[in-house]
Amino acid sequence: MNQSLHTLPGHAGSGALAAQRNRVLRNTYWLLALSMVPTVLGAWVGVTTGVMTSLGTGLSLAVFLGGAFGFMFAIEKTKDSATGVAVLLGFTFFMGLMLSRLLAAVLGLSNGSSLIMMAFGGTAGVFLAMASLATVIKRDLSGMGKFLFVGAIVLLVAGILNVFVQSSALMLTLSGIAIGLFSAFMLYDLKRVMDGGETNYISATLAIYLDLYNVFQSLLALLGIFGGERD
Repeated sequence: MNQSLHTLPGHAGSGALAAQRNRVLRNTYWLLALSMVPTVLGAWVGVTTGVMTSLGTGLSLAVFLGGAFGFMFAIEKTKDSATGVAVLLGFTFFMGLMLSRLLAAVLGLSNGSSLIMMAFGGTAGVFLAMASLATVIKRDLSGMGKFLFVGAIVLLVAGILNVFVQSSALMLTLSGIAIGLFSAFMLYDLKRVMDGGETNYISATLAIYLDLYNVFQSLLALLGIFGGERD
């Protein structure tokens, strides 16, 4: 009767689960921070060489879609080994490269550097807000997944169409929707890790990285349009 509650099977099991969740979350945050290094490097290479601008709109879209889905497939296949970390970091370098066309356009503005820092700060703010919200929300958010996924598919298709239509109004609309959609996705993905719904930190990092990437890209596009200053 004097046995400590902490040694009872149920409490030991819940303690082990909590420890696993904390470990996955901690590893996810570390890998997420590390993934910013190749992203910045890829963006620098892209801006310096102008490789994405030289490809043209249609070819750069094909490279982006083929490369992104190819990398994501490879990450899924290798996520249970150390190779998965290397593939994920290669993917983030590629995504930095893909971002370079937008970055180069913004850097062409007289206040381009400050706009990039504002977009970075805004994205960091969204992440902190969603991470804080995920810790205080008690209800299960797993039901959001299907709606968010459908929203992301619709957004992707509309974005691809707009590459050829070149509508500024549609681009503004899609950027605004993307910020809201991927902020919600960020909350959903963080909550999944905290609730134990995602136990692989490489998969968790990939999901949250894509959320951050899309929020940053959309914020930067909006800031470039509304806040850009030309000489």
